Amino acid sequence: QVHVVESGGGLVQAGGSLRLSCTVSRGPFTRYTTGWFRQAPGKERDFVAAVDWSDTTTKYADSVKGRFTISRDDAGNTVHLQMSSLKPEDTAGYYCAAAAFLNRDFTSPQAYPYWGQGTQVSVSS
Repeated sequence: QVHVVESGGGLVQAGGSLRLSCTVSRGPFTRYTTGWFRQAPGKERDFVAAVDWSDTTTKYADSVKGRFTISRDDAGNTVHLQMSSLKPEDTAGYYCAAAAFLNRDFTSPQAYPYWGQGTQVSVSS
C-alpha cells in the first residue's frame, strides 16, 4: 500500500515562507506524479501545484504562480513545495497526492489514488 506523508506546515506571518515536504513510500515505484492540493474550512479542495513522475512537467494554480515552487529531491521519492510571499488567503489544510505515471489531468483530485493526511498552513495578517 502506497504511503504518503506530508510535513512542514505551521503558522507564519504574511509575506513569510514555508516549505512543505511530501514523501511517497511502500509502493512499487520510487517516482510518482505528485500534486499538492489545499482545502479551507467550508470550501472545496483546490489544486495548488504538481510535478509529473519524470520531472518533465510542472503545473501551478494561477493563484500561486510566481510565489510557490514545486521540486523533487535527488532520491526521487520526496517532493517539496516552497511557498513564499504567503498571504492570509493561503491559509488551508495542504494535502499531498500521488499517482503512478500520471501524465495529464494534474489538477483533478480524482486523478490521484493516494493521499496523505494533510498539514495545516496558517498565515496571519
